[in-house]
Amino acid sequence: MQIIDKIHSCTLCEPTLPHGANPVLQASQEARILIAGQAPSLSVHKTGKLFNDASGKRLRSWLNVTEEQFYNPELFAIVPMAFCYPGRGRSGDLPPPTLCAATWHQALLAQLTNVRLTIVIGQYAQRYHLDAKATLTEQVQNWQSLLPKHIVLPHPSPRNQAWLKRNLWFEQQVVPTLQAHVNTLL
Repeated sequence: MQIIDKIHSCTLCEPTLPHGANPVLQASQEARILIAGQAPSLSVHKTGKLFNDASGKRLRSWLNVTEEQFYNPELFAIVPMAFCYPGRGRSGDLPPPTLCAATWHQALLAQLTNVRLTIVIGQYAQRYHLDAKATLTEQVQNWQSLLPKHIVLPHPSPRNQAWLKRNLWFEQQVVPTLQAHVNTLL
C-alpha cells in the first residue's frame, strides 16, 4: 500500500516530538483484524516494532495469538492514533497528537477493506473509532453490543493493573469471547 510508505516518511510532527519522527504502523489490505491503539512507546520508537513490551505480551495473551501471528500484517493491522512516540508527561506518555489521525487515518482505514473486527484500545482510539462519550470502563462493559465489528479494551499496560483488579469480569467474560472471535477470524 502506497500510503504506508508515505506515512513512514512523514515528519509533520517532528518539531514537537522530543525524540524526532519515526512513524510505526503495521497494515496490509489482507488484514482481518485492526488493532486501533494510542501511540507508540519509547521502546517502539527505538525498535520500530509495535507492542514489543509488557503491554504487547498481555495483549497477545488476551487475543490468544502467537508473536508470529500478531506481527503478520496479513492477519493484524496495527494502527495507532499517532504513529510516533509523543514523549513523556507527568503520569506517563503524552497523548497522541491529533494531527496524525487527521492527516492519515481516513485514507489508510479506507484501504483496510477486509477488516472484520476493530479492537479499540484506550480512550483516544475509542473517541476516534466509536465517537463515544462514555468512559472507557463503560465502553468496555458495553462489549456485547459492539461485537462482532468492534470491541473496546483497556490498555494492556502494566500501569492498568489496578483497573484489572477492580474489574475482574473483564478477564473472566470479555477475554474468552474475544479469543474465540479472534480465533474464528484467523
